[in-house]
Amino acid sequence: MQKVSRRDFIRTGSLAAAGIGISAEKLIGAGNQVRPVKVGVIGTGNRGTSHVSNLLTIEGVEIIAVCDLFEDRAKNAASICEKNGRKPPSVYFGDMNAYKKMLDKEDLDAVIIATYWDSHSSIAVDAMEHKIYPGSEVPAALTVDDTWKLVETSEKTGIPCMMLENWSFRQDNLALLNMKRLGMLGEIVHCHCAHSHDCIDHWFFDSKTGLDRWPADYLRKYNRDQYPTHSVGPVISWLDINRGDAFEEIYSRDSASKGINAYFKRKFGNDHPNANLTYKQGDIVTSTLRTKMGKTLVINYDMQLPRPYSNRWMLQGTLGVYYEEKGMIYLTDISPEYHQWEPWKPYEEKYNHKWWQKDLSSQSHGGTDYVMLNQFINAVRSEGPTPIDVYDSAVMTAIVELSGISIEKNAPVPFPDFTRGKWQTNKPYFALDSDKA
Repeated sequence: MQKVSRRDFIRTGSLAAAGIGISAEKLIGAGNQVRPVKVGVIGTGNRGTSHVSNLLTIEGVEIIAVCDLFEDRAKNAASICEKNGRKPPSVYFGDMNAYKKMLDKEDLDAVIIATYWDSHSSIAVDAMEHKIYPGSEVPAALTVDDTWKLVETSEKTGIPCMMLENWSFRQDNLALLNMKRLGMLGEIVHCHCAHSHDCIDHWFFDSKTGLDRWPADYLRKYNRDQYPTHSVGPVISWLDINRGDAFEEIYSRDSASKGINAYFKRKFGNDHPNANLTYKQGDIVTSTLRTKMGKTLVINYDMQLPRPYSNRWMLQGTLGVYYEEKGMIYLTDISPEYHQWEPWKPYEEKYNHKWWQKDLSSQSHGGTDYVMLNQFINAVRSEGPTPIDVYDSAVMTAIVELSGISIEKNAPVPFPDFTRGKWQTNKPYFALDSDKA
């Protein structure tokens, strides 16, 4: 790939500003074959190996290198490639700097970053400085300073940086985005979202022993919205954030921390080492954000109490309201019964996004991972902007630290403008669907 031309072209910002689609000549190489994209995967635990499997289903992807702290994990990812009839990728492992050797030695177009949270931003920065597209797992960074480094490095190098926020690519969320762009909900006024997912017994701690897994350390050290991106991802486009509007401030409050201790006492008894530890993280964190154009957003972090999974999306405008948890919608002068909910599913089918024209239900996360990775690979292949850009990645990521600062101060805190005022003239370009909106 001609990385100098990509850097020079993307720096102008013209493609992103105009919302131009991917050109056929950049997607197709000699002999009408899809141009190959050379990918490295950094972090090959559960999430990383899932990405390996998904990437192997995308035409033209060549996984040429894999990297992990642990040799067995890296070799397992390489074996997945071989079992799929692919050339075995180079394997890197051993320490936190092993990925740097990979970036130096391999001819890569893109890397997928699926490591521990605190390493995402530094790896992405290194990739961009090597003129390699980074696709980073969530969150893209843990501090506002590191988030700014992502923005500034992308601007300096001209290399796009995408956070792999898969819920932005859900079929229902994209259909709602089409409807919003058609004006069916009127002028958007308010939104609610949440990450309501009981992760105590599988993500934070081992379900059999109760021993810590690596994310548990964050529950002891911090009190904030630890994981806002899945809830906020689709909201960015619904509210036109960075493209016609911007977050102005965030105010976060926390509940008491009761759920973790209650879980250990219930499951393992009072004598378990974790049953009486003090956890800084509140069970529920509620953040209220206001935009410069007067919209409001409420976000709930909810990952430590027993409950079924839900994102509790609600989008409310001057002509109607969508309610994901109910699976319902109400539209003025369209819904048959006055002020009565009607089922959402027929609308999802009618306004289905062009990215969802085949059944992907057998893929991971119901197909959202495939759609997301496919669009990322298309962007790399076309040498163009990624569907989620560095500014949207920054906005979602910044909520982590900002919510903690607000809780500590018990006061609203200003929200950084990562676009430096360009939100006022930037045009929407994520998931534009000419067939619907």
